[in-house]
Amino acid sequence: MTKYLFEANYVGDGITGLMREGGTKRREALIEALSSVGGTLDCIYYAFGDIDVLGVFDVPDQAGAAALSLMINSTGTVDVRLKPLMTPEDIDEAAKKTPSYRAPGQ
Repeated sequence: MTKYLFEANYVGDGITGLMREGGTKRREALIEALSSVGGTLDCIYYAFGDIDVLGVFDVPDQAGAAALSLMINSTGTVDVRLKPLMTPEDIDEAAKKTPSYRAPGQ
């Protein structure tokens, strides 16, 4: 399973829906959505400022994560962004690789 950090902002009717339903109902909706793609919720937090809600979840594959993101964003009520998370061991493996690359202009 891959862990993803999600950051989201409620938009238009999404704000109204959040105010009507409350945070716990929206958490339940997210848990149900994650379950539909084989995922689980690690944590969710509401904030104020430039991000309304953020958290971490697990999804078994990128297709499931992408499908969830597409479905949520397609509603027009939430703008969600996903970031795959890597462990320190993932970085150790990446550091062992030597990709070939030519910088622009070189």
